[in-house]
Amino acid sequence: MSSEDLAKPSKSGAKGRRGREGPREFSAGGVVVRDRQVVVIVPTRRAADGSRVLALPKGHVDPGESPIEAAAREVREETGVVGEPVCELGESRYWYRRDGRTIGKRVAFFLFRYLEGDTADHDDEVEEVHWLLLEEAQTALSHQAERDMIGLALQYLDGKE
Repeated sequence: MSSEDLAKPSKSGAKGRRGREGPREFSAGGVVVRDRQVVVIVPTRRAADGSRVLALPKGHVDPGESPIEAAAREVREETGVVGEPVCELGESRYWYRRDGRTIGKRVAFFLFRYLEGDTADHDDEVEEVHWLLLEEAQTALSHQAERDMIGLALQYLDGKE
């Protein structure tokens, strides 16, 4: 399924600051849902202050890969689960600092319906994988842009149920 085939309920997310120069990154991620729960990760990489992060699975889009393909791959690698694409949720944009540099980041998020897999089968970039109620994830995730994606997923699901 291509990203053009997916329904687009809306766009949301944190907006980056205009006029900033520097490196830019593009990633894709997934909101994988089963029974009103979403799969979340605790990556090995810590926040700038050293604290643990609770996040959605996401990662760089490889050359020749579409955003939806990258999102599905990252979900599988980081969580051990496989999902069926449902729709594009939106895009988040933000800035972060790494090694003294400011980097602009754009992440396309897609909603997936859980198909199969075991959360114990995640890669070594992730410490833990959990299923959380969507409503809990909407407040528990570390980054506002990802909490916004959970909100969009809830709007989509509530409109379909």
